[in-house]
Amino acid sequence: MASFARSTLLRQTLAPRAPFLQKNVGVSQVVAFHASAKKQILPPLPQTIDGTVNDAAPIPTPHPSEGSYHWDFERLVCVGLVPLTFAPFAAGSLNPVMDAVLCTLLVAHSHIGFQAAIVDYFPPSRVPKTRATCNWLLRAFTLTTAVGLYEFETNDVGVTEALRRIWTA
Repeated sequence: MASFARSTLLRQTLAPRAPFLQKNVGVSQVVAFHASAKKQILPPLPQTIDGTVNDAAPIPTPHPSEGSYHWDFERLVCVGLVPLTFAPFAAGSLNPVMDAVLCTLLVAHSHIGFQAAIVDYFPPSRVPKTRATCNWLLRAFTLTTAVGLYEFETNDVGVTEALRRIWTA
């Protein structure tokens, strides 16, 4: 039974009855399983070795926005968002200071997340202009969001009051 299920034997036995199973010249075998062709957006860079194979990997220079301090700040923002998300609704008080801290942490959390995606998917060795453009767009959107939330907090009801009104509507 296993030998009958092989694709070549199956194709040979079904070929007279099904002309679409016959082998076409110039058509890839992958076409039956994929709807689109494989396209490499960024082909791999040439592989080169600096020095010899036995040399140690270079140690990058430390930077304050990388490493443990940056990781600690990210975790602090994430952990701080958990109680701030529920505190205004559980305590029943709508404090503008709590709203401001919540909005600040939301903007910082979003900025850090999008910045991590830019760092991961746009390496500066391959697409330096795209990475710089994405970083500047991220900064502009973060600033726009922060200003918009500030205006909403000072000139309107605020985030937590708006959510409370939507929830009870």
